[in-house]
Amino acid sequence: MDLQTIADRIAIGDLLTRYAHAVDTKDWQLYRTVFTPDAHIDYTTAGGPVGDLDTVVTQLSVALELFSRTQHFVSNIDVTLRGDSATVRAMFFNPMIVSTGKQFFCGGWYNHELVRTGDGWRSTRLVEDSAWFDRLEQAFT
Repeated sequence: MDLQTIADRIAIGDLLTRYAHAVDTKDWQLYRTVFTPDAHIDYTTAGGPVGDLDTVVTQLSVALELFSRTQHFVSNIDVTLRGDSATVRAMFFNPMIVSTGKQFFCGGWYNHELVRTGDGWRSTRLVEDSAWFDRLEQAFT
């Protein structure tokens, strides 16, 4: 593996960490730095928004107010590099606490299409592939 590939993989890992941190802290300015301005984001498998960056930030910032705490763990990062573009499939595990104090868990995969920009790697497309939920109904009753 050459140094550029190693550097790219580290930078992509950092991008995914920044994504998780932005969502968990509800820092929507930081969240925007993960994506290109024309990115397409799709959270429909989790019952979330789909659309362009502005639409998703607007809807997600309201939806996540239901939660007093969230924590995203991102792992098993599978990166395919193709010069200045890349695809990433990474697992997530996400415990969430609703404002009533009840907790549920979910997991699945994040599927990103990335491009190298002047500001580093950015996602042009994110599709969340939710695989499972545990205690979801109990958290909202």
